[in-house]
Amino acid sequence: MKIAMIGSGYVGLVSGACFADFGHEVVCVDKDEGKISRLNANIMPIYEPGLDALVKTNVDAGRLSFSTDVMQSVKGCGAIFIAVGTPSRRGDGHADLSYVYAAAEELARAIDPGTVVVTKSTVPVGTGDEVERIIRQTSPDLEFAVVSNPEFLREGAAIGDFKRPDRIVVGSDVEWARDVMRAIYRPLFLNESPLLFTSRRSSELIKYAANAFLATKITFINEMADLCEKLGADVQDVSRGIGLDNRIGPKFLHAGPGYGGSCFPKDTLALLKTAQDNETPVRVVEAVVQANDLRKRAMGRKIINALGGDVRGMKIGLLGLTFKPNTDDMRDAPSIAIIQTLLDAGAIVHAHDPEGMEEAAKILPDVVMTDSAYSAAQDAHAVALVTEWDAYRALDLKKLHAAMAGDVLVDLRNIYRPEEAQAAGFNYVSVGR
Repeated sequence: MKIAMIGSGYVGLVSGACFADFGHEVVCVDKDEGKISRLNANIMPIYEPGLDALVKTNVDAGRLSFSTDVMQSVKGCGAIFIAVGTPSRRGDGHADLSYVYAAAEELARAIDPGTVVVTKSTVPVGTGDEVERIIRQTSPDLEFAVVSNPEFLREGAAIGDFKRPDRIVVGSDVEWARDVMRAIYRPLFLNESPLLFTSRRSSELIKYAANAFLATKITFINEMADLCEKLGADVQDVSRGIGLDNRIGPKFLHAGPGYGGSCFPKDTLALLKTAQDNETPVRVVEAVVQANDLRKRAMGRKIINALGGDVRGMKIGLLGLTFKPNTDDMRDAPSIAIIQTLLDAGAIVHAHDPEGMEEAAKILPDVVMTDSAYSAAQDAHAVALVTEWDAYRALDLKKLHAAMAGDVLVDLRNIYRPEEAQAAGFNYVSVGR
C-alpha cells in the first residue's frame, strides 16, 4: 500500500520507517525544507537507537522517501497519517491542534476518493470529528474516512515498540476503513499483536488515559519513597513487593525525580483540561500533575540538604540531563527544575549527558557542559545522578571520588548499592532508602 506520513518528527519518522520496513511504499512529508534535506542525506532530526540504519535500508530499497510537497505526495495513497506536533497551548494547557487542522485543510484539497485519513498525533477526544468536518466542508461529496490510531512509542525503544506492540488501537465505525487498517498492520497481526477496534472517540481517550495512568504509577511510588525515608523502609523492596501482584505489575514503579518528556506532562495536562471543560474533573490526575511538578524542585533541595543546606559558591556535578536514557529529548526533563533550584541557591553546575548536551545548552546556558562524567565531577563538592544512562551504571566510584573536592553522591535513580558507594568513600544519598 502507498502511505503518506504528514509530519517527519519523532512519531512520523519512526512510524514511516517501520511501515516501509513492512513493505509498504511510504513518503514522509514535512514543511521544513532543511529537515527534509537532512533526511535525504540520512541525517536524523532526533536521536533514536537504530533509526538511521532503518531509514537508510528502506530508502535504498525504494520503499521510503521524503518530500515537502503534500499535494503530490498524497496522490494514490490508501492511507494518510497525520503525525504532526500537538504541544501544550500557551495560556491554558490545552493541546495545540493548529498543525493537525492545517494538515486536514491541505488534505481536503488533495486526497483521492477512498482514502483513509489517520490521526496518529496525540489529540483530545473529538479531534477526529473536527478533522472530518474540515475535509467534508471542502469536499462534501468525497468518499473518505477519518480514523484514530494513537501511538504508544517509548523514546529510546520506539522501533521495538512499533514492531512488537502490546496492542494496536484503531478507532473507527466504518468497516471499509477498518479493512484498510487491517491491511496496513497485517505483518503485526500475523505475529499475534492484538488489534483493538473501538469507536473513534474511545480510541482518542485510550492514549490519554494510558499515559495518565502510567504517570500516576510513577508519582505514587515517588510518594512512597518519601514515606520510606521517614519510616526507615526501602522503596525498592516496596516496589518489588507490590509489583509482584499481577493486578499492579512491576513497570513504572521505580522511584526517582519525577516524570518528564514529550508525552506525560502535556498529555496529563490536556486530559485535565478536557475533563474540566466537560465538568467531570479527574482529581487523581490533578494530584499527579501537582505532585510531579513539586517533586522536581524538591530533588534540587535534596541535593542542597545533602551539602548542609547552603551551596552558594559550591560546584555540583550533574550526570544525566535528558528526561530518560537513549534520547536527546529535554522536554520537561527533571534536570531542568533541579538545576534551576541549584542555580537559584548560588551553586555552580557542571553537567554531562551522552546525547542531550547540545539541546540542554539551549535551555540551560549557565551550566558548563563537560566531556565525561569524571570531568563533571572534577573538584565538585557533590555529584548528582539524575538520568540512568547505561554509561553511569558502572562508574569507577573510587576514580569519581578522587576527582572531587567533596564526598557527597546523590543518586536520584538508585543505581548504586549504598554499601558500594560508602566503600568508595562517599557520603551517599539515594531516594526512598
